[in-house]
Amino acid sequence: MQYLHTMVRVTNLEQSLDFFCAKMGFTEVRRIENEKGRFTLVFLTAPDDEGRAREANTPTVELTYNWDPESYTGGRNFGHLAYAVDDIYGLCDRLMKAGVIINRPPRDGHMAFIRTPDGISIELIQKNGSLPAQEPWSSMPNTGSW
Repeated sequence: MQYLHTMVRVTNLEQSLDFFCAKMGFTEVRRIENEKGRFTLVFLTAPDDEGRAREANTPTVELTYNWDPESYTGGRNFGHLAYAVDDIYGLCDRLMKAGVIINRPPRDGHMAFIRTPDGISIELIQKNGSLPAQEPWSSMPNTGSW
């Protein structure tokens, strides 16, 4: 068995692409516009997967945008995504400066949670174990839920 992609439904494609591409550093690798089905699928790769983005079965996030407005509640849009990162403090700092709320700060130097514009949780996990605890992260409280 091989991981292929995770699909999340989004309510505003441009806002979601700004979040994933401009702020998180993902790259769009494929787009499908289906006029008959009235939806758009956009496949994105995480920064560390970009080098193999055109290979078959590269892990992707599939953003599904239904052209007719829908409200996604009760898990219809998903639970959370998880990504290993090189520098959890640096990424959280960059995201915070870009206006992203750090819902669960990386107090332990290992894990943080943020949310997409549609409220989907993203878990950020420090590669190769935890970094030493440091401020302001160590004493930063949680914001909202993740």
